[in-house]
Amino acid sequence: MIRVLALSLPVFLSSLLSQGASKTAMPADKQEDAIRTVLQLEEESKQAAIRRDVAFAERTLADNYVAIGPLGTLISKEETLAARKNSQVHYDSIELSEMVVRVFGNTAVVTGRADVKGKDLGQDFSGPYRFTRVWIKRAGQWQVVSYQATVTH
Repeated sequence: MIRVLALSLPVFLSSLLSQGASKTAMPADKQEDAIRTVLQLEEESKQAAIRRDVAFAERTLADNYVAIGPLGTLISKEETLAARKNSQVHYDSIELSEMVVRVFGNTAVVTGRADVKGKDLGQDFSGPYRFTRVWIKRAGQWQVVSYQATVTH
């Protein structure tokens, strides 16, 4: 459930555009469509992480995907898929907030906050995080090329 600070999606999109969060030569309606699509993909990504949906990750992570975990570790697409397949990482819940999407042509940069409850190899990693995810639109499909998460207090 994406909370957009109690704003409806159209108001949120207009707010983002008027604040200059998405400055490109792209027409405003195309920017709004891209923002709407990426926000939907963020929700689907959250649900897929909770369900450990390997197929979603295979489809939406680019082959050259790299993540930087909260402790600075580099994580490849293959490692992400393996962690889902063997249930290494288990999310009980993920609450997203404070999300901002900036669109630059075929690239979308998402920043936000995630309050998570979960375990990695039995170790609790619950807490608040700030994250950045970079989506690239290739051959008509949005894929994640980079992700970074930082623990917040």
